Amino acid sequence: MSDGHVGRILPHPTAPSTLEETGVSLDLVLQLALKTLHFTGELTGNELASRLGVRFAVVEPAIELLKSQHHCEIVGGSMLGASSYKYRITDAGRVRAALFLEHSHYVGNVPVPLRQYQKYMREFERAAPRTANRDRVRQAFSHLVIADRVLNQLGPAINARHSMFVYGPPGNGKSVISQAISNLLDGDIAIPHALEVEGEVIRFYDPVVHEAIPEDEGRAGFQIGANVDRRWVRCRRPLVMVGGELTLDSLELVYNPTSGFYRAPVQAIANGGVLVIDDFGRQQCAARQLLNRWIVPLESRVDFLTLKSGQKFDMPFVVLMVFATNIRPAELVDEAFLRRIRYKVFAQSPTVPEFMKIFENYCGEKGIAFEREVVQGLLRDYFSPRHIPLRGCHPRDLIEQALSLADYLGDPPRLTSALLCAACESYFVEEAEPAPSYA
Repeated sequence: MSDGHVGRILPHPTAPSTLEETGVSLDLVLQLALKTLHFTGELTGNELASRLGVRFAVVEPAIELLKSQHHCEIVGGSMLGASSYKYRITDAGRVRAALFLEHSHYVGNVPVPLRQYQKYMREFERAAPRTANRDRVRQAFSHLVIADRVLNQLGPAINARHSMFVYGPPGNGKSVISQAISNLLDGDIAIPHALEVEGEVIRFYDPVVHEAIPEDEGRAGFQIGANVDRRWVRCRRPLVMVGGELTLDSLELVYNPTSGFYRAPVQAIANGGVLVIDDFGRQQCAARQLLNRWIVPLESRVDFLTLKSGQKFDMPFVVLMVFATNIRPAELVDEAFLRRIRYKVFAQSPTVPEFMKIFENYCGEKGIAFEREVVQGLLRDYFSPRHIPLRGCHPRDLIEQALSLADYLGDPPRLTSALLCAACESYFVEEAEPAPSYA
């Protein structure tokens, strides 16, 4: 793949051969096996193991114990061994499964123990490449018109894996710049379906956020087949974007008393990738509160989370955080915070040549002719008299409004001075009323 996303940083975790190698208890595997049989009725040993994301040898001790307790029984199968036998849950097994479900509704892949995840993320952090050189940065942002000064600030920050402020006037592409940073994060990452911490289950893999990579993509250099630990999902390095909806609760474990398991917080979901805090300073909680919560993880690369029992544990914090804001950083936080967020990237307003280039590019995207004289007239006759500062979003917004007006009027999709002027009149806020005419 040319985008650099697909490539091995670490070998995918190897499938455990025994229950001991999974790092979880026999009781947890037994509960998952019995709940799975409760919902399916009957499965072969291999089918049950596949539902749990492990080899049959891992689940076999749990099956043997369930058989001895008369919670499941063999109802068929071939002579190829226990893995091919068909197992059915008994009435007594359903009663016990119902008790398990009262405690937790989690059914699925055997969770990965916290210590195994911590070990993987330590190795991942050491192995992740730093390849954001000048040429690659320009390639990653080639779809945008950005000053070299900005690009030369972004590259070192990405390589250093330090958090950054991307700030400047509204409409200059701070959010788009922040999202494009993920194009420079090479390699894939293994994401666990769930974590096990002190006997509790935390659902981790989120198909809305994590983009799983098909097994046949990037096959070279990557283990495929039975040796791959199916408790993990091979994914592209995540890009998580949150905005005004972010609250302090989003940064903590969320326990659902109905399901009986936890959901991982947003910064944990973003581990190994980029977490963009868009419109920073406009969240439902104060900016200082958010940064107070992150002040230790930003420096130590370790976050501390708490179970409902009060038990605390440390979660890896391998996240490149990007704070995108229209507000000057010094107005949001004090010097101590600014020191911890070392890189500050100012997304400046475009110059006239850059504005023309953005206009030309978006005309190309919309399949219409770019007429330089029309745009020059717009700047001269509309922007300049009203002292309207140039913003990177203006070309896109004005072109779309002009084309919508042309469609409404039944005119061909072509930019004219009249259409652009009408688009400006409905786009910009006029503070003064036009003088009335009494003629």
